[in-house]
Amino acid sequence: MADFKRTAAAAAAICVMIMSFAGCSDVGGDSRGNSSDTVSSAASGSTSDEAPATEPETAPPAEDKRVHFIAAGDNLIHYSVFKNAERLAGDGAAYDFRPLYENVKYLIEDADVAVLNQETIISQSNPVRGADGGALLFNSPPEVADAVIDLGFDVFTMANNHLLDFGADALEESISFWNVKAAENDLTVLGAYLNEDDANDIRVREVNGVKIAFLAYAEHINGFAFPEGCPLRVVMNSEEDVIERQIKEAKELADVVVVSAHWGVEDTHEVSQDRIELAHKMVEWGADIILGCHTHTAETMEWIPRSDGSKGFVFYSMGNFICAQTDNFNLVGEMPDLDIVMDGETGEISLENVGVIPNIIHYEAGDYDNLRVYPYSKYTPELAAVHGIGSAIPRGTYPDFNWDILNSIIDESIPEEFRKLDK
Repeated sequence: MADFKRTAAAAAAICVMIMSFAGCSDVGGDSRGNSSDTVSSAASGSTSDEAPATEPETAPPAEDKRVHFIAAGDNLIHYSVFKNAERLAGDGAAYDFRPLYENVKYLIEDADVAVLNQETIISQSNPVRGADGGALLFNSPPEVADAVIDLGFDVFTMANNHLLDFGADALEESISFWNVKAAENDLTVLGAYLNEDDANDIRVREVNGVKIAFLAYAEHINGFAFPEGCPLRVVMNSEEDVIERQIKEAKELADVVVVSAHWGVEDTHEVSQDRIELAHKMVEWGADIILGCHTHTAETMEWIPRSDGSKGFVFYSMGNFICAQTDNFNLVGEMPDLDIVMDGETGEISLENVGVIPNIIHYEAGDYDNLRVYPYSKYTPELAAVHGIGSAIPRGTYPDFNWDILNSIIDESIPEEFRKLDK
């Protein structure tokens, strides 16, 4: 107790000294302050009850949102494709397509969203066909879906010219099949619809906080037509009023609009003027990414400016993802690979690291043995030297294949600035 009193007395004395020299009137000031701090506060007219001045806290800048996007061209299940899957199937299984795609699995799994053009229907009421017998009619087994879902694709476009190969009932069955797969596996499926309302229900998928809308259109359906009164719906490229309306609606619903466009002349690397014109219209209406399909060849790509100064990107044709065709130019496809970036401060969308990974469809002598899809980085001159295209039946018009021919196709089709040869 004595010590306390001595301490208190000493403190009082000190305060009196401070008051006499500096006008201190607040004995209860912050004990952490020193005498010079107190004098300064008094001289400026501040009271010691005021909090010390601090810098205002600045919120950290909002982080950008980023989506790694990948796509692939026509999943074209020819006769020899499903026969390879049949040979690979184990006991009790009819087909196993997974090994055909195993070399590109790491690329698809690495993406945040992966888009595939499913070129053939899946109708279990009809026989499996793959253009065998000379008729260009396709119907694939359900194991195809299991394989590409397992591969990592989560968006499937179906607007293509083979939709009515087995009639409207088969298409309806295929649509229903994929709708079930979508519900079971959190997929987005579009391009062929059960009715008009379904066609106008724009598919939007949110990925890493970015909303992406998907649309798909076809140029023709091989001369077939829907029966009178059939509610099924496919939007054609010629319906530009519908396309414009849907793209603009999609732009209101989502941050990014991706359009799958089934168009062009088969078996050529040349881009037709009508596609260039339609691509420019689509971008002006709001399309950010256009994924071209149908030609079975890899074709060029480009940025397309809008009148407001922004821009979109078109891949005029991704070519084939898998097939058993016998012309060398049909065996090289493109896998678009890019990042969708949303600015954390402004919400503005940009596309970064835009390019394509060339994919090569390989098979060997015999009955299209060892059919596989390879990315360019995993393909080799040794594999190219044993490609079976030269002995394939029916024989193609351009049956030569080697490492130099492969690279010449890439040089002709893909601008150097967009080639991703090392992924």
